[in-house]
Amino acid sequence: MSTARAHEAALVQLLASGDRTAFEQIYKRHNTSLVRVATGVVRSRATAEEVAQETWIAVLKSISGFEGRSSLASWIFSILINKARSRAKREGRIVLFDGAGEDDNLAAAFDGRGRWKDMPELWETLTPERILAGRSVMEHVNAAIEALPPGQRSVIILRAQQGLDADEVCAILGISEGNMRVLLHRARLGVRATLDGLM
Repeated sequence: MSTARAHEAALVQLLASGDRTAFEQIYKRHNTSLVRVATGVVRSRATAEEVAQETWIAVLKSISGFEGRSSLASWIFSILINKARSRAKREGRIVLFDGAGEDDNLAAAFDGRGRWKDMPELWETLTPERILAGRSVMEHVNAAIEALPPGQRSVIILRAQQGLDADEVCAILGISEGNMRVLLHRARLGVRATLDGLM
């Protein structure tokens, strides 16, 4: 068992035993992303916060049944997506993560291997001014992610910010790996366009 998996197993045991510190650690690590992903599904920050709270309650009630077949993060986000979809369905909305109908300008931005054709200027040269402005840039990046369609937002948060494996992201969102890659590319394209607009 890898060190990360062993650490996670120990964390799960602590959580199952009611350890408050373990819960706070997991909560701090994931809650912001949970709310951001849920917001893309339910379209309301307040409702997304409720969905995240419901998710945490479900996690605490069900942690003893967590079998470790996926990462703990993947399990938590799966619960969140199910709850967010149920909430959206109750409100008469259907949320698809496959990206169907979204604008596709990938050919202009990426080569056949998924790399940028033209690296964004912002990432090519780091100057002291840009380093100092880094915090502001991250705020712009996060704002750009918040403006993405639900599928793209979910994929980039889960894959790039939470660091989940591609197969975990696909399982959570119920999409194919190819679809996940397209959504990730579109998300990067959208973030890049926002950052280019700042220059």
